[in-house]
Amino acid sequence: MNHLLSKEEGLTRIPRILIVDDDRLARDILEAVLYPEGYELHFASSGSDALNRMQEVAPDLLLLDVMMPHMTGIELCQHLKKSTKFQHIPIILVTALDATEELVRGLNAGADEFISKPVNSHELRARVRSMLRIKAQYDKLQDTLQFRDSLSKLIVHDMRNPLAVILIYVQLLKRKEPLTPEQGKYFEFIHSEAQQLSNFLDDILMLAKFEDGPLVITCKEVDINKFIAEFEQQYRALVNSQEVNFELIQSVDRSITVQLDLNLFQRVMDNLVLNALKVSVPNSKITVRIEAKHQSSAQTTLPRLRINVIDEGIGIPPEDWERVFDKNAIIAMKQAGQNQVGLGLVFCRMVIEAHGGRIFVRNNPTQGATFTIEI
Repeated sequence: MNHLLSKEEGLTRIPRILIVDDDRLARDILEAVLYPEGYELHFASSGSDALNRMQEVAPDLLLLDVMMPHMTGIELCQHLKKSTKFQHIPIILVTALDATEELVRGLNAGADEFISKPVNSHELRARVRSMLRIKAQYDKLQDTLQFRDSLSKLIVHDMRNPLAVILIYVQLLKRKEPLTPEQGKYFEFIHSEAQQLSNFLDDILMLAKFEDGPLVITCKEVDINKFIAEFEQQYRALVNSQEVNFELIQSVDRSITVQLDLNLFQRVMDNLVLNALKVSVPNSKITVRIEAKHQSSAQTTLPRLRINVIDEGIGIPPEDWERVFDKNAIIAMKQAGQNQVGLGLVFCRMVIEAHGGRIFVRNNPTQGATFTIEI
C-alpha cells in the first residue's frame, strides 16, 4: 500500500506529514483520518516544537492548527515561509474561526490551503493529496535543475583542459620560427579569443561556486604602480593588434598599496578590457584611467582606488545599467540578441563587492560606455 501511495503521489518515498496542534484530541482525529492512507505521520504540540523538528522530520506537508498558545499557526507559517530551507513545503491551516478573516490572514502569511474544523475526512484526504502532488512536482523540478547544473559544471570543467592545450601550442608555434606581421596578427587573434573563452569558463565555475556559498577572497598588499606597469605591458599590444587604440591615464600617489586578491582582480580587469574590445570598431579607442590616493583619517569614506574602463562602442541603455551585472537578466538579454554583455560582468561585480567596493556603468557624454570600479 505504501509503495502504491508513493507512485500515486509522484514521490519516490513515503510522504511525510507533520501535524502541529496543541490539542491531543485534535491530533488524534487527524491521525485517524490520515493513517489508513499510508503516510508517515509526525506530531508537534506547539509552534516551537514544530520548528525544532523540521530538520529532523523533513516533512512534505504541514497541517497547522491556527489557534495555539505562544506561537499561532499563522505566526509559524510566516516564520517558515521566510526560510529558504522550508519555504517550499506546502502548508494547510486548520481553523475553527471565521473562514473569511482567517483566509486573508493565512494567505498573507503564505499558507497554501485551508480546512475548517470539524474536519471532513473526505475533504482532508483530498486536500492532502493535492498538496503532496504539488510538493512532488517541486521535488522533481529541483532534481532536474540539480542534474542540469551538475552536468553543466562537468562540461565546463572538461572543456578547460583541451583549451589550455590550445593556448600552449599557440604560444609554441609563435616561438618556433619568425612570423610575418600578418601571421603574428592572426596568432594574436587566436590567442586572444582562446584566452577569452578560457576566462569565460573560469567565470562560470566561479559563479557556480559562489552560489554554493559566499566568495572567499585572499587579499594581500598590491603595489599599484607595479600593477599598472604590468597591466599596460599586457594589454597595449593586444588592443593595438585589433586595430584599436589604447590609452592609459594614471594619477597614482607614490608607494601606494591596496589590499587586493590579485588573481581575481586581474581577471576582473581582463573581463572589462576584453568587453571593451568586443564593442570597439577599428580606429576607435579604449581608455583606462587609474587613480590611487593615500587617505587621511578624514577621507576614509573615499575610495582609495578608482578605475575607469572607457570604450567608444554603442553604449548601454540606461535601463540596462543594473541588469548587465545580474545573471538572470543577462541570460534574458542574450536570448534577445544583445551580445555585448556576458557573465563576465556578473563575475566582476561579485569580486569587487567581495573586496568591499562597487562597480557600475554609465554612458559617455559623446559615445560609448564607462565601467567604473571603486575600492
